Order: sequence, then structure tokens, then C-alpha cells
Amino acid sequence: MDFAFDARTEELRARLLAFMDTHVYPAEQVVHEQRERAASPWETVPVVEELKAEARRQGLWNLFLPDSGYGAGLTNLQYAPLAEIMGRSPQLAPTVTNCAAPDTGNMEVLAQFGDEAQRKQWLEPLLAGEIRSAFAMTEPDVASSDATNITTHIERDGDEYVITGRKWYISGAMHPDCAVFIVMGKTDPDGADIRRQQSMVLVPRDTPGVTIRRAMQVFGYEDHYHGGHAEVVFDHARVPVANLIGEEGGGFAIAQARLGPGRIHHCMRLIGMAERAIELMCRRAVSRNAFGKALAQQGVVQNWIADARVAVEQLRLLVLKTAWMMDTVGNRGAHTEIQAIKIATPRTVVGILDRAIQLYGAGGVSQDFPLAELYAGARTLMLADGPDEVHQRSLARRELKKYL
Repeated sequence: MDFAFDARTEELRARLLAFMDTHVYPAEQVVHEQRERAASPWETVPVVEELKAEARRQGLWNLFLPDSGYGAGLTNLQYAPLAEIMGRSPQLAPTVTNCAAPDTGNMEVLAQFGDEAQRKQWLEPLLAGEIRSAFAMTEPDVASSDATNITTHIERDGDEYVITGRKWYISGAMHPDCAVFIVMGKTDPDGADIRRQQSMVLVPRDTPGVTIRRAMQVFGYEDHYHGGHAEVVFDHARVPVANLIGEEGGGFAIAQARLGPGRIHHCMRLIGMAERAIELMCRRAVSRNAFGKALAQQGVVQNWIADARVAVEQLRLLVLKTAWMMDTVGNRGAHTEIQAIKIATPRTVVGILDRAIQLYGAGGVSQDFPLAELYAGARTLMLADGPDEVHQRSLARRELKKYL
């Protein structure tokens, strides 16, 4: 394993770091100010559109997609340090570079499993940043940590599918540019193989029978950057059979293919969040005094900072190893490593952010610093894309199998 950055990665890192310093960090406060004046909290404010145009001009666009025909053609190992940099401003940087979830996962699904007509209608506008999308899988009435539990029905009726069900925490659904949902439901609810009961269909947002019921909050945040998280009702919504992605019964496999890259992308960005937390901790520690000396001279603060640095270096190596394995042996071959980073990274970064918040005192939980919002995002990732306990269960079974 060689984790040295190649020439292309180094060049993109330099451009992205300059873009962050020159454009993204200064725009963070501007976004808040413009949003306060906006007619709707969900509309895209002018500075975001300006940054998107600048990112495209600089070639910092669709970096996540390994398909060189559609995206940048980077490997996971090449993209890892770039995603880490974007993670330092996770609400803004991924959005303005068109590397934000859930669009990234949806574009990967369409690129890998969509047919020519689906790619033309939906993938190309997504790649161009002309529309947004949502992924509708999680449901409020079942334990969605087990995807086989979903109850949304996708029933064939002649040349159409009829979708009925209720979803929630559907990221991106509140965004006014959200044009399409990828909906996971059951086409064969009584099938013998519980992992072949599900299918995925494309449902345009303006389809009759689709209702955005409300915006869901996350620790009080509405996550406007990603288009919010909505509760969505599908009441006998009809779409053409041609809107099926892949084949009937292929939904579970598509979901697993989608979530593998998504999990490592989240972990890459989480490391960037931790790096920003360490930077903020250090700046605070050298600028504030308590009990007669700088916070930086307090032993407990020094311990927090040292422990954070050790933890981040460990996490980064594990994520880079996982990226390398995904590139060399595929997502299935890197299954153990993907689960390991999904368990370790969010919980560790939550701990680092918690210490950073403590160091900032009241300011740490306020809107004047990014720490509270970063904490909410990191803590959520202990649930998203499979809760920690599900990954622990699967990982333990794989380890125990060697001894049975």
C-alpha cells in the first residue's frame, strides 16, 4: 500500500485548498446572512450559485464520480484527500462542487444501473447541477436499519407502477430544484428471498400522489444546504414501468452498491471536520486565558488536542487503506474495512467535536461558530447509512466465522 499522493491528486489538492481559502470559508457567513433575507429558507442563495460557477470554472466539479465518462475519473484513493478538504466546510463545499449527498449516490446509481433514457433524462442534468434529487428509503413505521423491513408497495398495473408508502428523513426533498426521487419499495413482498423483494423506481417530484408533508429537523437544524430532510407520502403515485432502475428484485443489491461509496465519502469528510475542530481548538487555546494562564497551558486542554491528533491520524490511515482496497479488490472485498471505518470514524469525530465545544464554552453551542452544526452532522452519521450497531453485528459475525 502506497498512500503517497500522485501528481494529479497533488494538483487537485492545491487547487481545492486555494478555492476553500479564497471562496468557501469567506462565504460561510455570507450564506447565513443571505438566507436570513431570502423569501424561502429552502431557496439557493446567490453566493452558492456564484461558488458553483467558480468551482466549475476551476475544474473542481463532480470529483466524486470514478466514471471518467461522466465524472472526474478519480479512484477512491485519489478522491479521499479531496473529500477530506471539503469536509472542513461540509455544508457548503460539497454542495458547490456538486459532490454532495444524496445527489452523489443517486448519480452513481444512474451511472451504474440506469438505462440510456434514464441517464439522459436525469443523470445528465444532475451532473450539470441543473437539478437536485432525493433517495427515498427510510420509513418511520419500521426499523429501517433492516432494509428488508420497508413496507412501501410498488405494484405493477399494466404499463405503470403504483407506489404507496410513507418515507421520512428523505435528504434533498425540500430543495426547490429537487426534480426526482429514487424510491425503494417492495415489488414482491411475499417473495421467498427477502433480499429480492425490493426494487427501485424513479419518481418525478411533480407526480400526482407525491406529497412533501413536512421538513424534518436534525438536532433543531433543517440542513438547508442539502435541501433538508423531508417526510414524503406516496399515495398511489403512478410512474411508467420504464422508470424501474435495473430489474425487479434488484433494489436491495443496488442499495448496497450505493451505500458502499457513500459510507467512505462520509468518513472522508468527517476527517476534514475533525481537522477543522482541532484548528479551532488550537486557535481558541492560544487566545483565551483562564485562572491566570492561557488555555493552551492547561494540561487537560493539551491532552484533548494531543488525543485528537492521534485519533485523526489513525482514522486517516484506516480510511486510506479502505479506499485502496476498494480500488484494488472492489467494494465487496473491502466490506470489513468499510464497516470498520463506518463504526470508528463518526464516534471518534463526535468525541473530538465534543471536546472542541467544551473548550469554546457557550460559544461552542452557538451559531457564531461552526462546532454545534458540525457536531449535529457527525452525530447523525452514527445512524445514517446503517447504524453503528448493525455494522458491529455484521463485523463480529465475520470475525467469529473464522473460529466456527
